[in-house]
Amino acid sequence: METKIIKVTDKGQISLPVGIRDSLKIKQGDELLITKNNDTIIIKKLKKEDFSYLLKHSEKVANRLWDNKEDEVWDYV
Repeated sequence: METKIIKVTDKGQISLPVGIRDSLKIKQGDELLITKNNDTIIIKKLKKEDFSYLLKHSEKVANRLWDNKEDEVWDYV
């Protein structure tokens, strides 16, 4: 495990240390997933196959949120 302390800029930006970028082969244009859980942030490099998983997960969450009796009232407005 590699641990580094980094600073956040006035624009809310962070820089990934070179050693971490190199070890994960992160390059310009790569997509990273950032997840917040309470006071913890996790950053994960996305692979092409990860996107389809995220799309399926997002669809399940959206269906759960939108597929309920309370929202059906809007079908008749």
